[in-house]
Amino acid sequence: MVTIPSLRRRRRLAKLSLYGALFAVLLLPSLRSQDGLLTAQKSMNKPYALIAGTVWGPDDRPVYGVMVKIRRAKDKKPKWEVYSDHHGEFAQRVPAGESDYILTADLKNLKAADGKPLRLVQDVTIHVFNDEREDTSLHLTH
Repeated sequence: MVTIPSLRRRRRLAKLSLYGALFAVLLLPSLRSQDGLLTAQKSMNKPYALIAGTVWGPDDRPVYGVMVKIRRAKDKKPKWEVYSDHHGEFAQRVPAGESDYILTADLKNLKAADGKPLRLVQDVTIHVFNDEREDTSLHLTH
C-alpha cells in the first residue's frame, strides 16, 4: 500500500527531474554559445589590417559583382575572395604584420555592356606594415 508521504515524494522527484531536464535542454546550449561568443570576442580583439578598394570599369565607373581574389605574395593560391558591392567597393581583413598581398580580379563570366570581354590592367600588389588600412583600386579594360 502506498502512503501519502511517499506519493508526495515521488511527485516532488518527478517535478525536480522535469525541471532538471528543462534546464539541460534550455540552458546548456546557451552556455555553449557563450563559449562561442568568448571565442569570437577573442578573435575580434586580434589585431588586423584592412585591404579596401574599388573596382573601376573601362568607362571609369565602379563595377558591381567582380570577384576580387587576395593572396599573400609568397602563396600561389588566393586565401580570400570578396565581391565588389554596388559602389564597386570591397574590403577584407587580413592578419596584422608586415606582408605583401596580391589582388586579382576573376572576370571569367563578366562582360561589358557592349559585349566585349573585360580584363584587369594589371595585378595590384599591396604592402601592409602592421594593423592599418590600405586603400587601392583595380582598373578593368577591354
